[in-house]
Amino acid sequence: MRRERWPIDRGGKAGFPRWFPAIGPKMTMQGRTIALGVSGGIAAYKACEVASKLVQLGASVHVAMTRSATEFVTPLTFRTLTQNPVIVHMFAEPKHWSVEHIGLAERADLFIIAPATANIIGKLAAGVADDFITTTLLATAAPVLVVPAMHHRMYVHPIVQRNIVLLQEIGYRFMEPETGRLASGGYGKGRFPSPEKVVEQAVALIGYEHDLTGRTVVVSAGPTVEPLDPVRFLSNRSSGKMGYALAAAARDRGARVILVSGPVGLRPPLGVETVYIETAAELRRVMLARAPGCDAVVMAAAVADFAPKGRSEQKLKKQAIPAILELEENPDIIRELSQLQPRPVLVAFAAETSSVLQAARTKLETKGVDLVFANDVSQPGIGFGSDDNQVTMVSAAGAEEIPRMPKARLAHVIWDRVKSRWG
Repeated sequence: MRRERWPIDRGGKAGFPRWFPAIGPKMTMQGRTIALGVSGGIAAYKACEVASKLVQLGASVHVAMTRSATEFVTPLTFRTLTQNPVIVHMFAEPKHWSVEHIGLAERADLFIIAPATANIIGKLAAGVADDFITTTLLATAAPVLVVPAMHHRMYVHPIVQRNIVLLQEIGYRFMEPETGRLASGGYGKGRFPSPEKVVEQAVALIGYEHDLTGRTVVVSAGPTVEPLDPVRFLSNRSSGKMGYALAAAARDRGARVILVSGPVGLRPPLGVETVYIETAAELRRVMLARAPGCDAVVMAAAVADFAPKGRSEQKLKKQAIPAILELEENPDIIRELSQLQPRPVLVAFAAETSSVLQAARTKLETKGVDLVFANDVSQPGIGFGSDDNQVTMVSAAGAEEIPRMPKARLAHVIWDRVKSRWG
């Protein structure tokens, strides 16, 4: 799908550019206050575009710069783009009477650090507060979005990665750098993401209305693992990314979220109750215990259809493993959930490699669900393990094609469809 560039295309929704999905939920940045911390890297010039785009969306942007950042971009540039004073010196004369860093820390709806150098990430991880940006961050309760940009060897250095993990554990959100040509002339992972992606992430954090407040939803995610013995098992390629995106999106829109997760390499979304399972039997037990009384169940987990019959408690020797494994069918969890009274809105997924729509319609008719989101996982770049997805929604009313987009954005589209079923 071709993306149209800024400035705003008047065909967009609610003042957003056309590529910002009109099929998504109602969003607004009007009246939002964003603190933008710019540290001293060559990518500082891209922060100018981030600031400009946020202002175009109606946000009030307040920029703070490290002294090193002013070697790359002047404060005048940001002051012109945001129409707000730019803070560089901790003890500069304030423009209004308040303890400046405390005032901004309390007003901000979101704090973005872009670009974030290895230096400022290290200071934040250590709790150092020796300039305006680091001091304000220690005083804010707003969500923090960190956009690293640096030489690729610096980014992958164990100390930098340790600092990132530490900050993630206390709730900081990090964007992945892009891979490509770096300012040094080398090639690797460390490039500043496109300003559009940074703005999209900012909108995802604070731009959605809390239209799911008061709702309780259960989301399953990832694969199930069906052991043959303590070492070997049957499973599938599900990464859990779609289910985790659904959980995070529902949380961001105000819902109480219960995430039931199989084994994945993902960090659970903050503010979400996460229950871990391994087998389909465990998933069934948790879902039947948590789903009653909730408003929606989204079965994004890829549940193994079969499990080995008779698990060995000890590792089987090669000679003891039969050439033909005897399997037993796993329970049909979503079919059982469809019998609940009162029944929540039920959503299923159908990952197929052929006859995708036919398989989705069959699942809709036989499982007793309200919506089925089907995708062709044989297509490159979508489905298992990917950050993107392209699905077709099948309901009793027919089929709706939803174009390829990041799973984080698709999650909001799915919740919009679920919300419409509540009336």
